[in-house]
Amino acid sequence: MIHSSSSTVRVVAGVDYREQARQWLADDPDPDTRAELETLLSAGDEVALADRFSARLQFGTAGLRGELGAGPNRMNRALVRQAAAGLAHHLGSGRRIVIGYDHRHKSKEFAHDSAAVMAAAGLQVMVLPGPLPTPILAFAITHLAVDAGVMVTASHNPARDNGYKVYLGDGAQIVPPSDAEISTAIDGVGPVASIEMSDTYEVLDESVVDAYLSAATRLVLDGGPRDLSIVYTPMHGVGRRVAIEALLRVGFDNVHVVAEQAEPDPDFPTVAFPNPEEAGALDLALRDAARVDADIVIANDPDADRVSVAVGGRRLSGDEVGALIGHHLLSTRASERERLVSSSIVSSTLLERIAADFGARSERTLTGFKWIVRPALAHPELEFVLGYEEALGYAVGSLVRDKDGITAALVVAELAALLKAEGRTLLDRLAEFDERYGRYRTGQRSFRIAAPRQAEAMARVRSLADAEDLRPQADVVILRRGRDRVVFRPSGTEPKLKLYAETVDGDVDALLVEATSWAGLDEVDLP
Repeated sequence: MIHSSSSTVRVVAGVDYREQARQWLADDPDPDTRAELETLLSAGDEVALADRFSARLQFGTAGLRGELGAGPNRMNRALVRQAAAGLAHHLGSGRRIVIGYDHRHKSKEFAHDSAAVMAAAGLQVMVLPGPLPTPILAFAITHLAVDAGVMVTASHNPARDNGYKVYLGDGAQIVPPSDAEISTAIDGVGPVASIEMSDTYEVLDESVVDAYLSAATRLVLDGGPRDLSIVYTPMHGVGRRVAIEALLRVGFDNVHVVAEQAEPDPDFPTVAFPNPEEAGALDLALRDAARVDADIVIANDPDADRVSVAVGGRRLSGDEVGALIGHHLLSTRASERERLVSSSIVSSTLLERIAADFGARSERTLTGFKWIVRPALAHPELEFVLGYEEALGYAVGSLVRDKDGITAALVVAELAALLKAEGRTLLDRLAEFDERYGRYRTGQRSFRIAAPRQAEAMARVRSLADAEDLRPQADVVILRRGRDRVVFRPSGTEPKLKLYAETVDGDVDALLVEATSWAGLDEVDLP
């Protein structure tokens, strides 16, 4: 995934961005982006034109994602039609594909443009019946036994963005070499005006949503306690309808929805970033929880593929929730097969320790759910229990081969209700983990530095004794010292270097400070 960035705009002498804009304008099917270009051309704004035409959003392992607007370095209908044509060529005539979309600006148009392009290319195309969570698209791929899927979403990115996620028939996001092959096919697409369109595609009915709900609710055990007061927020996204229905179907009917964030709104008016990890994002939910004396806060991000949990006014970390879900599933669900959990290399190792306690296998993967679900695909003979990443992503079982904030919310609610019936909370369970396994504590820092300094910092940590260099699989370095662990990796989407630290029975903040110096960085590099 390559994200556009206006911070590196450079007007190159001798490059006629005005002419490029005029050529693009002639093919642009969207009146909004045509008007944008006409305004920039009339104003002679060379910087803004260079920002849109000096580069092109590139198709990568997470598809496309970028700022909405005109030109090849923005997400727009012209670029999406080219991407759809390239993907159709890669898949081949006669293949079957399902397309989903969320509520963001232009999502519906991008989805239906893609469907029309692919139908004209000879594919059998199905489109979900309206704006829906990403997990339903991922579920639909295997449920309908299609060859590929596309989800139009930018997940928890700011309102100005949109994106285009691609899955293959196994229900998982694409990984190399498929991404490079699709990118090559897109590069070979001709002018937008030459791309054929057809309305011979199917818009599915609500039966696919009901099938997801039926399968998702079976993940919760029958007959358990349901006395739980929940404050829920969809963060202005598309999760509310499905999440509330899922909770109701399993018996959780005391749910208070944050009114200001209840309806889908692509402008996300109450949050600077619609990401439950961001400071302040849960303020309204925590306010309501205090007002109604709720037992738990559950928050989905806008496309409902992530979940955040808060108890007693404290937001739990992604690692804490991963440990809670993993322990709960392993301790309450028996299996005749060997069980398997997976987590990313930047997530806590506590889940490994818990899995060992229950005789389950544990695997560590590269970051991103395209990798986290791979152990489940590679070992169909095992019972896949949970895959998770510290950034609030959880895959409960194999229902969805991607992160799913709705099924994770159901399991968290089940656990919280069980503990409440015993007079305890999720915080008490975490305290039990401290006593049994040791105090696992994690933290992270993001340093906003450009690529040259990122490379310099990574070279410094690679030179340290016992540094584990994961190249060429990934630009990641892992350092271990006793039960302490530090991971360094550049962001794939922003000019940032990320540092993750974990300590057992130690001071994680002190470890973060120390590791910062190892990379030759300073507090001033923090955003």
